[in-house]
Amino acid sequence: MKNHTPHAATAAAGKTRDAFSSSFGVLAATLGSAVGLGNIWKFPYVTGANGGAGFLVIYLLATLLVGLPVMISEIMLGRKAKSDAVTTLRTLAPAGQPWWLIGAFGVVAAFLIMAFYTEVAAWVFAYVFKALRGDILSSSPAVTSAAFKGLISDPVQSLLWQWGVLLLIGGILLFGVAKGIEAVTKKLMPLLFVLLLVIGARSLTLPGAAQGLSFLFTPDWSKISGEVVLVAMGLAFFKLSIGMGTMITYGSYFRDDQNIPATTLRVMSADLFVSMLAGIAIFPAVFSFGFQPGAGPALLFITIPAVFASMPFGHVFMVLFFVLAAVAATGAMLSLLEVPVSVMVGRFGISRARATLLNLLLLGLIGSSCALSNSVLADVKLFGMTFFDLFDYLTSNVLLPLGGIFICLFVAWVWGKQKMMEALSNHGVLDNGKIVKGLHGLLKLVTPLLILLVMFKGLGLI
Repeated sequence: MKNHTPHAATAAAGKTRDAFSSSFGVLAATLGSAVGLGNIWKFPYVTGANGGAGFLVIYLLATLLVGLPVMISEIMLGRKAKSDAVTTLRTLAPAGQPWWLIGAFGVVAAFLIMAFYTEVAAWVFAYVFKALRGDILSSSPAVTSAAFKGLISDPVQSLLWQWGVLLLIGGILLFGVAKGIEAVTKKLMPLLFVLLLVIGARSLTLPGAAQGLSFLFTPDWSKISGEVVLVAMGLAFFKLSIGMGTMITYGSYFRDDQNIPATTLRVMSADLFVSMLAGIAIFPAVFSFGFQPGAGPALLFITIPAVFASMPFGHVFMVLFFVLAAVAATGAMLSLLEVPVSVMVGRFGISRARATLLNLLLLGLIGSSCALSNSVLADVKLFGMTFFDLFDYLTSNVLLPLGGIFICLFVAWVWGKQKMMEALSNHGVLDNGKIVKGLHGLLKLVTPLLILLVMFKGLGLI
C-alpha cells in the first residue's frame, strides 16, 4: 500500500491531465528546459578556460555519470505517477516515508531560481530593444559597461522588465502543456539553432577567427586538475535542469510510449551541440577584434555588444544575438514556473489559470528583491549576500545537490531495479535491460557521491 491515496482533486485532474502530443514536442520542451543562458556564455567560457577539448572529454564523462542518471530518474518517476513533483514522490514512496520532501525542496528551488533568473532574463529582453535602437552600438567596453550598469541600477527599469518577462511566461503557461509549453518550444528550439548557425557562420568569416576556435577546441591537458574535474561535474549536474522538480514535472507529461533513455540522450547531445555552436558564434569574434573572454554579465552584456559593434553589419547580428539569448531564457523559465504551477493544480485542485496568476504575483513580490539588488536594496544583505546572490547560493549549493542526491537514493534503494525495469522498458516493449542495470549501479553509489563532491565544492568545504 502507498502512504496515501491522492485526494479527489488530484485524481480528477489526472483523468484530464494535459500532456505533450508528439515525440518532437517532448524533445523540444525538455531541451528547452535544459538550454538556458548558461549555454550562451557560461559553458563556452568554462570550456575554453579549463582546457578546451580536454575539458569537453571530462564533461562528457561527468554527464554520463552525474547528469544523465538523475535526469532519467526524474523523468521516469514523473511519467510513472503522472503528477506534480510533490505528489509523485508521495504516491511512489512506501507508507510513512517522507520522500515527498524531495519534491517540496525542488518546488522551493524552482521558485527561488525563477526569482533571480527572471531578472537576468529581463536584462536580456531589455538588451533586445537596446540593440534595436542602437543604444549599445559601441566598440568601447567602457560605453557598453556604462549602459549595463545604468540598466541594473535603475529600479524602475529593473522591475518593469522583470514583470514583463513574468507576464510573457505566465501568458504561455495559461495555454497549458500541449498548446502552451509544447507549441512554443517547438517553434523556439528550431529558431535557436537557426540563429546560432547564422551568427556562427558570420563569426567564422572574420579574420583571426581561428584563435577563438583554438580557445575552445584545442586540448590543454596541463590545465586538467582535480579542481577542473569538479568544475566539469558541477557543470554536468546543473546544465540539465535537474534537482529542481522540472524534469519530474515534464516527465509527467511524457507519452507512455516514449523511450526515456533515448530521449534524454538526445536532449544531452542537443544541449551540448547548442553550447558548442554558441562558442563558435562568440569566441572567434571576441578574439578577432582583440577582446578577452570573460565570464558572466561582463561577457554577455559588456563584451559581446562591443564585439558586434566592431564588425561589418554588427548591428544586425547584435540584435540576432540578444534575440537568441531571449529564446534560450524563455524555454528555461517555462519549465521553472511550471513546477509550482503544477503543484498548485495537482495538490490543491486550483485551476491552471488561478495557479499561474498566483505564482506570477508571488514572483513579482519576491523576485522584486532580486530586481532591486543592484539599486535600492544593494545594501540590504543576509549572510553578507544580496537577495539575488543569496537565492543563487541556496539553490546552487544546497537545494539542487540535495535534491539530486536523494533522487538517486530513492530510485536505487527504495524504488528498486525491478520497477526501474518496468518503467524504462515501457513494460517490456523496449529492450533497455543493460541500460537499467548500468543506471541502477550508478544511482546506488557513484552518482550520489559525485553530486556530494559537487555540493562540498560549492559550499567551500573542499
